[in-house]
Amino acid sequence: QVQLVESGGGLVQPGGSLRLSCAASGMIFSIYDMGWYRQAPGKQRELVATITSGGRTIYADSVKGRFYIFRDNAKNTIYLQMNSLKPEDTAVYLCNAFDPKSGIGYWGQGTQVTVSS
Repeated sequence: QVQLVESGGGLVQPGGSLRLSCAASGMIFSIYDMGWYRQAPGKQRELVATITSGGRTIYADSVKGRFYIFRDNAKNTIYLQMNSLKPEDTAVYLCNAFDPKSGIGYWGQGTQVTVSS
């Protein structure tokens, strides 16, 4: 079965940095499009960044220039490097895997990021 496990979340001060990881298993990782989404309390889940199987990236305007998504196919892992963090970045960050051929997608459980002084 496909499993996605996020890690790296925690408490950080404004202006600080974190790197999130999403380790995938049970799938042919290299053919999947991958992404990071986030959901704050009382708000709708929103796109943060995506990376296709070919390495093409898309970023939400709110994180462009601060966050960077990349993948390591040899480790079946994607990462989200988060710099210059702001309190409004506080949310549960979720990993997503999508097979563009079959149309099947999967979600991880999420990791909490809290930006506060």
